[in-house]
Amino acid sequence: MKAISINNFSKHFQSYKKEPGIIGSFRSLFHRKYFDSKAVDNVSFSIEEGELVGFIGPNGAGKTTTLKCLSGLLYPTKGEISVLGYKPFDRKPDFLRKISLVMGQKNQLWWDLPPTETFLLNKEIYQVEDKKYKQTVDELVELLEVSDIVNVQVRKLSLGQRMKCELIASLIHQPKILFLDEPTIGLDVIMQKNLRKFIKEYNNRSKATIILTSHYMGDVEELCKRIIIIDHGKIIYDGGLAEIVKKYAINKQLTIIFNKPVEKERLVQLGEIKNHEPLKVKLSVPIKQARQVAAKILATFPVEDLNIEDPEIETIIRYIFSKKNTLT
Repeated sequence: MKAISINNFSKHFQSYKKEPGIIGSFRSLFHRKYFDSKAVDNVSFSIEEGELVGFIGPNGAGKTTTLKCLSGLLYPTKGEISVLGYKPFDRKPDFLRKISLVMGQKNQLWWDLPPTETFLLNKEIYQVEDKKYKQTVDELVELLEVSDIVNVQVRKLSLGQRMKCELIASLIHQPKILFLDEPTIGLDVIMQKNLRKFIKEYNNRSKATIILTSHYMGDVEELCKRIIIIDHGKIIYDGGLAEIVKKYAINKQLTIIFNKPVEKERLVQLGEIKNHEPLKVKLSVPIKQARQVAAKILATFPVEDLNIEDPEIETIIRYIFSKKNTLT
């Protein structure tokens, strides 16, 4: 069953240009030149119940605008949007009780109160039964390992601790659809890993449908089998993460560990040197030449270990954006 369905969806914003200086400001009081800014332009896709989909793109690509329209915060300029059979912008109570939007750069926790106060507030807003509320909070607190901080003032918590409590507050009513907009932004590597683990476990336990936007490719690579790439308001790829790696990985990464130091000059002709240390080197070579180069290295140099890998997902996505290909 389709949890989310979008057909020919567009969202345009009207802006105006102002000439610089005092004269320009005065003229704008009487005459303004307006233009349409296409945040999202004729987008279509659908997501099945229980899917965890990565929604990625550069800044200003239209990711957050799309999520706001899916959650009913913005009204689409044109097109059809269906979330669990509802029109999001109608903002019906039944619909709102089935979704949740978590934005890494926004917060709902009360600054001078402990997180538990926000949990209780959301309990009343969503009319969650006492027994169900306690069961849900206990489970989430255990999963996120925050039992020692939920009664501490929010302003005394670290960014990572606050983000965990933000997630709990957003999941009190056990939404069937979860929109995660940059949930790991600003967090350290360990905290990012912990949140990824939680998101994966929550998806497996609740079978909730999750759309995740992130600039950290580690989030997407670890959590999402399917990705949707948007650029300048248009979908340029919608499919499996593994398929895009296979199709657009033009180079292989060779990591070589030597028994003895090897001079950099001797390796330059074999490929692009990404990193060079006395006993460890990373080379980038064309896929078709990877095996040949590896064989030559093994025959020529004092090699202790050699590993051939696909390039990082982030490198592939950057390549796609630079080429401006239409991948759908």
